[in-house]
Amino acid sequence: MMKRKEKVVSEVSGQLNSILEGTKIVGDIITKSPFKIEGEVVGNIFSQSKIEIGKAGIVCGNITCSDADIEGLLEGTIEVAQLLVLRETSKVVGDISTAKLHIEEGAIFLGECKMGVHSSAQNTTPQLSRSEGLEIE
Repeated sequence: MMKRKEKVVSEVSGQLNSILEGTKIVGDIITKSPFKIEGEVVGNIFSQSKIEIGKAGIVCGNITCSDADIEGLLEGTIEVAQLLVLRETSKVVGDISTAKLHIEEGAIFLGECKMGVHSSAQNTTPQLSRSEGLEIE
């Protein structure tokens, strides 16, 4: 059986991408726009903007972004260039690297945290070239 990888790409800033509850994406996501996840993502997420994982949201993979707000489940590492917020309903199983961290009472975090250091999250975000496919800067 062949494994299929799908990519969701957006180059429009100021608009919100979203995955609704009941939807499952298998593959990496690369975006420049804010992204809200209420469904499930199995794969890595690279964003030059904010990533939100809603209460029903599940991400099994690594996240690299500028800001993040998590209410649901993340199983994987997360690198945030600026602010990471873990809401009271969130569960993060994996390592965190961020400049600033806010954890609400009730949030669950299992892993290691590196905070206050200048994150390389913005410098490692892959870019999509129309003619050549995926390029990493």
